[in-house]
Amino acid sequence: MRYLPLTPEDRAEMLARIGAAGVDELFADIPADKRLAALPDLPLHKSELEVERTLARLAARNVPAGSVPFFVGAGAYRHHVPATVDHLIQRSEFLTSYTPYQPEIAQGTLQYLFEFQTQVAEMTAMEVANASMYDGSTAAAEAVLMAHRVTKRNKAVLAGNLHPHYRETIATVCAHAEQPLVSLPPAPQGEDDLLGAIDGTVSCVVVQSPDVFGNLVDLKPIAEKAHAAGALLVAVFTEAVSLGLVEPPGAQGADIVVGEGQSIGNALNFGGPYVGLFATRQKFVRQMPGRLAGETVDAEGRRGFVLTLSTREQHIRREKATSNICTNSGLCALAFTIHLSLLGEKGLTRLARLNHAAACDLADKLAALDGVAVLNSSFFNEFTIRVPGSAADVVETLAAKGILGGVPYSRLAPEAGLDDLILVAATETTTADDRMAYAAALKEVLA
Repeated sequence: MRYLPLTPEDRAEMLARIGAAGVDELFADIPADKRLAALPDLPLHKSELEVERTLARLAARNVPAGSVPFFVGAGAYRHHVPATVDHLIQRSEFLTSYTPYQPEIAQGTLQYLFEFQTQVAEMTAMEVANASMYDGSTAAAEAVLMAHRVTKRNKAVLAGNLHPHYRETIATVCAHAEQPLVSLPPAPQGEDDLLGAIDGTVSCVVVQSPDVFGNLVDLKPIAEKAHAAGALLVAVFTEAVSLGLVEPPGAQGADIVVGEGQSIGNALNFGGPYVGLFATRQKFVRQMPGRLAGETVDAEGRRGFVLTLSTREQHIRREKATSNICTNSGLCALAFTIHLSLLGEKGLTRLARLNHAAACDLADKLAALDGVAVLNSSFFNEFTIRVPGSAADVVETLAAKGILGGVPYSRLAPEAGLDDLILVAATETTTADDRMAYAAALKEVLA
């Protein structure tokens, strides 16, 4: 029997107090197709040992990323994380620390957050960065809300090649705030009319580079058009390693830069936890969500660190808060900082070049196959191929042959009708043999 501390009478009293006819009404805002109609097909009564065995059998059905040639990306990337990173973040002073609210006992936490902010600001070529956020998609949504506050407008324009998960997260936030959103259709080869959608009613335009299809986007003309219309440019990235080689968004005129930091210091880990990066211009700092660690001196003139800006609902009156982001993924931010410190500027650039070279080699091999077309004229470590028939079927057939060959775009956006496209990523973890195996397996599948 499961442990259910509430009696039917208890539950009836609680529902009556809030005016709900039944438990199902509590889930009314969750779409019906996202809810389970019945209990999952799992045994209800098992001992601890039997539960371990059952879960182990379920886990064995997964194909670990490191066990086969792996070319999956689409917003989460497999990179080598030095053993030093995991060793350091598991030290008790980092692993068990919680909040840096008491600076007299949290100098270590505050200092690494300060260093993290410095790294993010330098990578993005921005003036200030916050002490991290949940992940890239929620950071993008917060950037839109911040742009609304800065411009006193409430309509955002989303580029068609923004990652669908980021677009959906922004749409969810804007829908609850009843804020209009213009979302352009996807354009795999980068041919959308983004500039034509920017006018004097727009608060911000949200553009990803490299975009979800891997295309590199020149942000400068978009920034010029946005600024002429009184709007802000929100630049998004999902692959942080690209900043080691691609011109940073801040140097191209971005006003807010957001993205996912998972690629540096954080393993794939079945989807999380990850770490959102958020940077902006100094003039907008008081509208930035989250919190900011700053440098100061104590009463004896010694260097120290404090929370300089905390515009969250926990700290100030709700009407003055910039967000309700309640965590900063601190341990993931620390992993990011340790890994980036180990790399240094030259190491990050070298890592980025290795990624780009691997992707170029794979793109050449796949483009040489009959029936395969590489759609990109430019890319970093991810590109898009068109295959005959269903991309999802091709990917599944490749997986059965021991090759994780990428992400069918239809999995991210089934409504788009782009069922023949595969997003393919090649990082420094792919070997020349891996890339040859992929090309040989794809040739066999298409034959």
